[in-house]
Amino acid sequence: MKIAELKVLKGPNYWSVKKHKLIQLLIDLEELKTTSTNEIPGFYERLKNLIPTLYNHSCFEGAPGGILKRVREGTSPAHVIEHIALELQELAGMCTRFGRTQNAGKEGLYHVVFSYCEEEEGVYAAEAAVRITEALVKGEAISIEDDIEEIKRLWHRYKLGPTTQSIVDEAAKRDIPFLRLDNSSYVQLGYGAKQKRVETAITNETGNISVEIAGNKDLTKKVLKEAFVPVPSGVIIDCVDQLKEAIEEVGFPLVVKPLNGNQGKGAAINITTWPDVTTAFLKAQEYSRDVIVERYISGHDFRALVIDYKFVAAALRTPAAITGNGRNTIGELIDIVNKDPRRGTGHEKALTAIKVDDATKDILLKKNYTLETILPKGLVLHLKTTANLSTGGTATDVTDTVHPSNINLFERIARIIGLDVCGIDIMASDLTQPIKKIGGAVIEVNAAPGLRMHLQPSYGEPRNVAKNIVDMLFPKGNGRIPIAAITGTNGKTTTARLLANIVQEAGFTTGYTTTDGIYINGELLNDGDSSGPLSARLLLKDSSIEFAVLECARGGLLRSGLAFDKCDCAIVTNVAADHLGMGGIDTVGQLAEVKGVLPQTVVENGYAILNADDDLVYAMREKVSCKVALYSLYADSVRIEKHCENGGLAAFVEDGYLVLRRGRNLIPVEEVKNVPITFGGAAKFNIYNVLAASLAAYTSKINLNTIAQTLRTFVPSSETTPGRMNVFRFSDFTVISDYAHNPHALNALGQVVLSFPASVRTGILAGVGDRRDEDIIEFAEEAARIFDRIIIRQDKDLRGRSAEDINRLVLKGIHNIDPKKPVSFIADESEAVDQAIKQGISNSLIVFLTDKVEEVADRLTYYLKLDKEKVMH
Repeated sequence: MKIAELKVLKGPNYWSVKKHKLIQLLIDLEELKTTSTNEIPGFYERLKNLIPTLYNHSCFEGAPGGILKRVREGTSPAHVIEHIALELQELAGMCTRFGRTQNAGKEGLYHVVFSYCEEEEGVYAAEAAVRITEALVKGEAISIEDDIEEIKRLWHRYKLGPTTQSIVDEAAKRDIPFLRLDNSSYVQLGYGAKQKRVETAITNETGNISVEIAGNKDLTKKVLKEAFVPVPSGVIIDCVDQLKEAIEEVGFPLVVKPLNGNQGKGAAINITTWPDVTTAFLKAQEYSRDVIVERYISGHDFRALVIDYKFVAAALRTPAAITGNGRNTIGELIDIVNKDPRRGTGHEKALTAIKVDDATKDILLKKNYTLETILPKGLVLHLKTTANLSTGGTATDVTDTVHPSNINLFERIARIIGLDVCGIDIMASDLTQPIKKIGGAVIEVNAAPGLRMHLQPSYGEPRNVAKNIVDMLFPKGNGRIPIAAITGTNGKTTTARLLANIVQEAGFTTGYTTTDGIYINGELLNDGDSSGPLSARLLLKDSSIEFAVLECARGGLLRSGLAFDKCDCAIVTNVAADHLGMGGIDTVGQLAEVKGVLPQTVVENGYAILNADDDLVYAMREKVSCKVALYSLYADSVRIEKHCENGGLAAFVEDGYLVLRRGRNLIPVEEVKNVPITFGGAAKFNIYNVLAASLAAYTSKINLNTIAQTLRTFVPSSETTPGRMNVFRFSDFTVISDYAHNPHALNALGQVVLSFPASVRTGILAGVGDRRDEDIIEFAEEAARIFDRIIIRQDKDLRGRSAEDINRLVLKGIHNIDPKKPVSFIADESEAVDQAIKQGISNSLIVFLTDKVEEVADRLTYYLKLDKEKVMH
């Protein structure tokens, strides 16, 4: 067996609208394609013995032991891969319980889908599950322990840290979406112009100068001292020779720490001897060339947290420690402490496991202890010189006992430094009294304070300080911009462009994506097909965007899901046979399921805007949890009438007018003949697009006058709607350039072509290599019904077929309709343009069906210019 294809889905997708993070595998079972698990001797026993916790998987049985029962009675090995991938992640500490296994339409090919937490560990789990299943089939000895540890390592390596995760979780409670901007802790909350960004506890509102001040411990002390904030005296040195003078100036006991350190790294406290201060200095220089030597302030280590210049929490921090029992060695006591389920590696849990590092060894050496020493009962031994949680320390919440004078001091410090999120380290006997009166001092100010000690203190009341940060960033609680998403087989791009123009006219800074490119207020940022999630995500990350109009094609949705979690309206134009046999989608029904993902993502008060004249699109209304608006070419549509009788919203054409209807109320928008894109009503496919865009704009609360004005002024051209019914009127004939590339689109275009008065209609077209044989033939049959003459050209990208094979199928389709139809071959598209123009027949119509839209438009514009010059002379 092998993985034939692996996809990482990151948004609403074909398999689940709610489960966004899924690994999708295409498994080729090869020699096992007809084999069930009950036909493999010993397979069930080996699986059960290797992973006994699979008993917890109910599968379709609805009770524990379900998957094991299925294996015993007989199921596909691909189904086993799904459950092993899920259980490996569960054993690594994750909660990943969504999975699906489905035949991929060919014998031995299966889609295996399962949830993951982080992409890297999900991919590893997929590969490991296949390897383990294959070993079980072959009866080979195998262990899963190393795989579990690697999955756990990858998860902790790439998941958000506790501070950032707490902010993301708090934002999620308020329906504020987030986007990860790197593999670390840089995160965007909200979309477009409503976004805010955080990196741990630093926000995009945090001043750079303030961070610089906090990062320079000496400058921080200087600024605070000038403001009469109590700080320890100290000096900065950069070589051992300066130590003696520093000690004489400051005096023992001392603290020695790197100037630009963090998390207590390289710091040593309560130093009282010359050898120790020398050692501490050299250790500090491993982290910073410049080293602070300052007076040690006796007392306890406290952290105060100020958010938006208001005090929110305080914690007493205690260094990692053990307590002797008279029986166990120091090493054994450390192991016992580390067995506390609250302790883990790094920041994975509320507490961090205690490591025996150089700092611990130095402490033991000074006390003449080793890891084998047995501590007397009740003796507390601190194993670190600093109280950071990251080195195994503990935290006790003391928020409610902080003296009002100290609260005022902490808030004042945050304002002095200018930090919207400010962590203040204090040494004092306690915080119940003003620290100025009891000899306490402010040791440091932190621009990116960790929140874990407040969120999950070892002792005392947890404080949801992430709430204060999100309150500060989103005082109105809204992190979303309006999103209109558009899908369908044909008409997506024109609808997106038209809607984007309406939205822009309404005064919004509008970003939109189409198969032509990415645009902001009509300015092209990047050309090429941009109908996938990467392009959409780019706009959602742009802080200028106030309204996003996103074309969402099937390809990107199948590759990685949607870029957004929710939208305000979703338009589905139509569903017809196209791209079948690709991406696991073999039927029009399956294609409708793909397109149907979009309306299922619409917010409860938003609208799914559906084509009532398309059976598959109309049926999508049954699966949505939002409002529905329907559109149709026909005022007497039974579906429209029933919908409106129930108070629904709809759009249709009546007596030559584009009309909106809500319940029994009719709202005229504009006469069809006044909307250039409809070509006087001949382009029915564009009337559909106009109806859909008008509904989307109306449901987005855009003024009807703005909608009508834009419809009247939106003129189809190679600039406004490239490749969509672009008409070039020469002096003696007319040329149309269009992107129609499937039978459904060509049929709609054909209705317009046949409405044009012409002596001869010539079609220039190509078969698309990655379509099924029957699709290429049907496309050619449609062309034969429309055109009097046909020129067969070739795309530059043949997409896996030979030119001869494509031409054979196109010719077959033409001859199926008319064996005597005049057909010629000009392989090069530019040459085909040249020949058609030079041999243009008086009063004829030439239609280019092109995928090189800009290239053909430029060439036609060039010939049109020559034609006009010729007429003038």
